[in-house]
Amino acid sequence: MAVVAPPAAVSSGAAVTERDLGPVERLEALCDPGSLQLIRSEVTSRRMGDRARAGDGVVGAAGRVEGRPVFCYAQDPSYAGGSLGEAHADTVVRILRLADRAQAPVVGFIASAGARMQEGLAALGGYGRIFAEHVRLSGRVPQISIIAGTSAGGGSYSPALTDFVVMTDEAAMFLTGPGVVREVMGEDVTAAELGGGRVHERNGVCALRVSDAAAGARAARDLLGHLDGAFRTVQPPLGGDPGRVVPAEPRRVYDVRDVIARVVDGGKLLELHARWARNLVVGFTRLEGRAVGIVANQPRYLGGVLDADSAQKGARFVRMCDAFGVPLVVLVDTPGFLPGTRQEGAGVIRHGAELLHAFAGASVPRMTVVLRKAYGGAYITMNSKDLGAHLTFAWPDAELGVMGAGQAVAITHRRQIADADDPAAERTRLADEYAGEHLMAATAAREGFVDEIIAPADTRARLAWSLDAMSNERT
Repeated sequence: MAVVAPPAAVSSGAAVTERDLGPVERLEALCDPGSLQLIRSEVTSRRMGDRARAGDGVVGAAGRVEGRPVFCYAQDPSYAGGSLGEAHADTVVRILRLADRAQAPVVGFIASAGARMQEGLAALGGYGRIFAEHVRLSGRVPQISIIAGTSAGGGSYSPALTDFVVMTDEAAMFLTGPGVVREVMGEDVTAAELGGGRVHERNGVCALRVSDAAAGARAARDLLGHLDGAFRTVQPPLGGDPGRVVPAEPRRVYDVRDVIARVVDGGKLLELHARWARNLVVGFTRLEGRAVGIVANQPRYLGGVLDADSAQKGARFVRMCDAFGVPLVVLVDTPGFLPGTRQEGAGVIRHGAELLHAFAGASVPRMTVVLRKAYGGAYITMNSKDLGAHLTFAWPDAELGVMGAGQAVAITHRRQIADADDPAAERTRLADEYAGEHLMAATAAREGFVDEIIAPADTRARLAWSLDAMSNERT
């Protein structure tokens, strides 16, 4: 199986474990030891054990992660439920503006009851200012939200505007809480049932789910490490030929993460949105020390088809990688788009177009490898050469075309098959002829739709060369 690096395995600045960490301790867990400097926090000198109380329910600070600047803030749910008032909003806005000025990432630990009732429109206006800053920062600097408690109303909208949402096991986020749902809808639900991590990791709101706030800090450090553009020590992949993982039979399933593990450094993948749209895998990894984003069809789920949810998932990730200069590696094994009334009703055309738009508009180096099959519109959508992929490769036995051979001849030779003495045998014979003439990787390479046919064992080396060549070209 693939080795998926859990966020908890990433070293943090202050090696702490969760024990009801206060806001300052959460920021200390995020930042390199000794680097945290408080800003507009109004933290009192009175301490309760190791906890410091934040002025107006939030602590703002600056620090460093692996030596690089970061701005951060943490809400204090023990102070008015972490609710947001005007002064609280001023601190958050100040941190966001400093991050923009310094072009540094910003990380927020969110635990808020929402707008403070006593302040009325001033509190709502505070959220409006925060929302505007998040939007203004979008694509300019990485923004990470760690939901480390219950976050309601604006406390859930604000994280949703950031690039990554990390939730702890005890966290919950929702626009309206269980009490309001019970009163208005007559539905009796718990906070976890309404908006816990299990809910949001399946609907795409939550990118990573971790055990506690300390693990959330480590996850944020890991994410930032993949976005800082720095090279790391090269680690060999897991042993073995990645081609041995992929069955020759086109309908047999396998886990594409096992292929990834045999190509990337250390076999490690920081997979995002692992429980949402599981037929597409996205995440960060490294190749010869360089951070890259992975987009891969997952034959283990729905045969690796594209659908409305996976197209949304892929488009979001591709745009984020492009915004922060992370090269893309796309691994393709898909029979096409999922058909049916449910998908058409879900807007699969619109969402598929989003993925097309994201790939076609990306300026970062992007390489594609067809592992086993790429059919129809999904062939185009998954970063095809004509869509603008910088380099495209295919394994020798891969098939590329409008559709699978069996389906194709059932349409083009329908009468011939029906009139045959043995229709099944005739269909098989015609399908073999069609595949040999129209679907083989050698045909695609000869006609210029694939740049090179490569042995599976050479995948890592060819991708590493491609990324190095294309990155030099960009600089």
